[in-house]
Amino acid sequence: MIESKKLKASILYSWANRTSTCLLPNHPAFMRSRGFMYSLMMTECGKDFQVASTVIFNSLSGMRVGNNVYIAPNNVFVVVDVSIEDNVILGPGSVYSGGNHQFDGNSFKNLPSKSLGPIVLKEGSWVAANCTVTSGAVLPMHSILAAGAVLNKVMTDEKSIYAGIPAKRIGEVKSAIN
Repeated sequence: MIESKKLKASILYSWANRTSTCLLPNHPAFMRSRGFMYSLMMTECGKDFQVASTVIFNSLSGMRVGNNVYIAPNNVFVVVDVSIEDNVILGPGSVYSGGNHQFDGNSFKNLPSKSLGPIVLKEGSWVAANCTVTSGAVLPMHSILAAGAVLNKVMTDEKSIYAGIPAKRIGEVKSAIN
């Protein structure tokens, strides 16, 4: 588990970075600059990391990002352990949640969130708009999570399309190049 001081510093840093760069336009040069600034507090980050101005990172500790990753506007990361591999696209308006609330018999508020494992978005995958990805979920290589889907478990079939609530395999990704 990530130590508490580092986690708190990461939360404060991500807020300061978002606040200081939010007025910069979503042009690739500015998004790369924003990505670089975020990368300074991440566990690991590759080249060409692009982050839109309205992305919210609750914490950067435990985040690992590969090369050529693009995060579209209005994504929210409430997560402490996420791995985004190379060439991943995250469409607008999705939520990545690293913990599930626990019920104590009276309320979901009194107990801490429980993580079911890291979120892993494998190489070449694409999360379309308005999805929810929960802790312990894995999107396989070269796969698509269709718009509005909820990914809440480990998927294993590569080059697949996953859709629905909860997400299920509905098809195969076909190459546009013959």
